[in-house]
Amino acid sequence: MGIDIRYAWAGLALLAGACVQAPPPAPTPSPVFAGTVCRTATASLHFDFDGASASTCAVTGERDFTLLVTPEHAPPINPSPWYAFRYEAQGDAPVTVTLRYLGGSHRYAPKWRSAGETRELTAEVSDKGAKAVIALPPGSGIVSAQEVVTPADAATDLARWSAATGAPVFTLGQSYDGRAIEAIRFGRRDAPRLVILLGRQHPPEVSGAIAMEAFVDALAERAGGFGDVQFLVVPMLNPDGTARGHWRANRGAIDLNRDWGAFTQPETRAVKAWLDGLPSGVRPVLMLDFHSTRNNLFYVQGDEASPAQQRFLAAWLGGQEQVFAGYPFTIEPRNANPGSGTAKNWFFETYAIPAYTYEVADDADRSATRAAARALAQSLLPALDALED
Repeated sequence: MGIDIRYAWAGLALLAGACVQAPPPAPTPSPVFAGTVCRTATASLHFDFDGASASTCAVTGERDFTLLVTPEHAPPINPSPWYAFRYEAQGDAPVTVTLRYLGGSHRYAPKWRSAGETRELTAEVSDKGAKAVIALPPGSGIVSAQEVVTPADAATDLARWSAATGAPVFTLGQSYDGRAIEAIRFGRRDAPRLVILLGRQHPPEVSGAIAMEAFVDALAERAGGFGDVQFLVVPMLNPDGTARGHWRANRGAIDLNRDWGAFTQPETRAVKAWLDGLPSGVRPVLMLDFHSTRNNLFYVQGDEASPAQQRFLAAWLGGQEQVFAGYPFTIEPRNANPGSGTAKNWFFETYAIPAYTYEVADDADRSATRAAARALAQSLLPALDALED
């Protein structure tokens, strides 16, 4: 299920001269890597929280550490190198962490959080992105590739949406680690039009999760004023991968956004089973799948879109590309990854509905991201009328 140990240890040549503290532990339920620690007399690194990475840790000096950042399975894998650790340091002397990447290169600027304060740190990147050096503030904190947003955070969001709408949170299924795939369904149960919102298929894609939270917040504030539309919201489709600090896959070493149609994994099967159980009077009319990439964009249908779907695109996103302050985006109308089992393609092919991938830039301004998401949520319901013939 996890990374091939031979593959991980082959990368230890990158840590030449280091004293490796311990091999990566066997996979266990969360906190997954609680037993992994790098420690000297004055400083230590820990991996004892949900979202911590499975990085091999080496002590390379009294206040210097090196992490080998490896994917959860051998390449090929999408290059989204995730790292996350907690540190404690005595005194005011600097603490340095060097990230060495195997199977990828430095992508995410380090985020630092301690005692309610958050900020972005500077990484000195070299070796064509294979190495990044981070100087840590004195004291303690959590350092991660992006903000740490865990299954527990998604549960908090679901509880808030439930309180706002009166709709119960329910479980679609369970992951390999036994984590619940939780969802909420709001709007009238007999409303004939269903909008599906999916999030966190890929663990490191936190900026997309931030947009989804704001998007659903704006919808939930309508407190039932959805007319003949209802929503299925699944904010954390890959809880195992998120808790384990994966780059891309679930516990089954599968990219969930390549499993739609095959349905080999419990997470995608759970959504499919729920959709199969819909009453005959309810039909999906739109699917939005929240992700992150290098730029703000929407992957939408291209020439294959029907006239009604083209009207919806024009009514909802058309002309909005430069409207939101701090959040410009592009619209890419194409059949991306044909035949690869993405949610976008499966929902379009199965239900003949618009199915969009809502991509948020890794470094998108967070406030602007939230504001744009809220505005797009508020304009969604009127735009859906364009789908009606």
